[in-house]
Amino acid sequence: MSDSVRIDKWLWAARLYKTRAIAVEACKGGKVKIDMQNVKPSREVKQGEHITVQQEQLHKTVEVLSLIKNRVSAKQVDEVYIDRTPAEEYERIELMRQFKTEYRDRGAGRPTKKDRRIIDKLKTD
Repeated sequence: MSDSVRIDKWLWAARLYKTRAIAVEACKGGKVKIDMQNVKPSREVKQGEHITVQQEQLHKTVEVLSLIKNRVSAKQVDEVYIDRTPAEEYERIELMRQFKTEYRDRGAGRPTKKDRRIIDKLKTD
C-alpha cells in the first residue's frame, strides 16, 4: 500500500467504473469530485477523502478506506471504501425506475397508435 494513488486508477480498482478509460472520461467530464471540486484523472487520492461520483442519474458518495492499485473482487469492495450515499438518493433512482416501466392489463393486447403516443409523451416528460 502506498501513500497515494491516481483517482482514475483507484476508481477502476474499487469497481466504481468498469474500465480505467471510462474512469478517465468521467474525471475529464466533471463527473468525479473530491470536496465538491472537479478532479483531473491524475489527481492523487488519500485515505479518508470523500469522493462523489456520478453514474448515470445516481450521485454516489464514498469514503476512501484503503489505497489500492490493482482491481479487487466484488467481495473485497467493503474493505476499499464506505458507501456514504444518502438513502434518499437510492430511493429517487428506484422511483425513477418504477415510473419508466409501463403497466398494461393482461389481455389488453398491443397498444394502439394513440396509446403509444401517450406512453412516449409520459416517458419523455
